[in-house]
Amino acid sequence: MRISIITVCYNSAATIRDAVDSVLAQQGMELEYIVIDGASKDKTIEIVSGYDSKISQIISEPDEGIYDAMNKGVARATGEIVGILNSDDFYADANVLSLVAAAFEAPSVDCVYGDLDYVDAVDTGRVVRAWRSQPYAEGAFRRGWHPAHPSFFVRRSVYERFGMFDTSLPIAADYEFMLRVLERYQLKSVYLPKVMVKMRTGGASNSSLKNIAKANLQCWKAWRQNGLGWSPLPVVRKPFSKLKQLRRRETP
Repeated sequence: MRISIITVCYNSAATIRDAVDSVLAQQGMELEYIVIDGASKDKTIEIVSGYDSKISQIISEPDEGIYDAMNKGVARATGEIVGILNSDDFYADANVLSLVAAAFEAPSVDCVYGDLDYVDAVDTGRVVRAWRSQPYAEGAFRRGWHPAHPSFFVRRSVYERFGMFDTSLPIAADYEFMLRVLERYQLKSVYLPKVMVKMRTGGASNSSLKNIAKANLQCWKAWRQNGLGWSPLPVVRKPFSKLKQLRRRETP
């Protein structure tokens, strides 16, 4: 089973090597690796080009934001399964994708996801928040729950059937996509209780109070445009659900 992994990046020279190394270290499955660079002005593309023989496709050109870049990668993917790893994230070990591939052996499964650790941006061995998910149950999004997107894998046919990332939501399109396929269309999913991804702190949606407010507003819009109601309660509950992650913080 071929898995296509997409990494989008822009001026990511400080972290891109960790991301690439973690993807190329994966074992036990057929890998297609696609890197979409937004015409970086630092040494990002120089670093990525050093892996030229191991990366299936490297595209470097201006884009209209992170989700536009993700859509470019999805459009180029040929694997049956597609996952997206951000340029400042990395897989927790070399067996993540083989476990994902095994879960997709069941033909009825459309989505697979797992757990994630937020780590210190400099000391990546230090866990700051532990995101532990759970099996999806109908209505879970209404209680403020959702999977960690970097740990979220889907069949490529899901994008073909239900569409890609909505670029009109520049901070919350990943949330909207998961809401769409799990809560609206009720696609079959499998939860793997394993830390799949290490994510450095400081992501765009959490980098400031202003961005947090923007992200929450866009999450509310995601509910409306999917015909799932107008109540703000699911979005209000979303930040409170993250308090559990702080209580579950682990010391490596």
